[in-house]
Amino acid sequence: MIRMVCFHFVRQFCMELNSLAVNLQCECTADTCTQMTATDQWIFLCAAHKQPRECSAIDYTRHTLDGAACLLNSNKYFPSRVDIKEQSIAKLPSTCRRVYRIFSHAYFHHRPIFDSFEDQTSLCRRFTVFVLKYNLMSPENLIVPIPGVHTPPTVQGSDYKPGETDA
Repeated sequence: MIRMVCFHFVRQFCMELNSLAVNLQCECTADTCTQMTATDQWIFLCAAHKQPRECSAIDYTRHTLDGAACLLNSNKYFPSRVDIKEQSIAKLPSTCRRVYRIFSHAYFHHRPIFDSFEDQTSLCRRFTVFVLKYNLMSPENLIVPIPGVHTPPTVQGSDYKPGETDA
């Protein structure tokens, strides 16, 4: 039962995250965000290519959401929406990590778009609660502060300091 719940929630989160991707397109372009980063600490490589490589942030976002949709709709890995195998569920943590990078990029580089989207949907909050509850991501990898849910470790290269709030 838990495997089925995890599968369906990840599918739903990815579908909803497409709206954030659409909102980002006006500001997050291949020219403005040439790499997929959250903070100065990490450059994320895109797994959509034969060999993982750098992509612009918007391309990384598109590739990640497309890849997640392909995986989650795959008859090979998920032939049934009810009886889900353990080896198929094992694919979800890496999918969640990649998807989460979209939230972190939006938070650190496109804060007004992130805040507006989050105010309307609470998607990052819901996603964070979900991945923590089902141990799909390590808390150390969760760098977007979610008041009352998760305080990330100090993030280098950002203005965020634990306990600080934006009024």
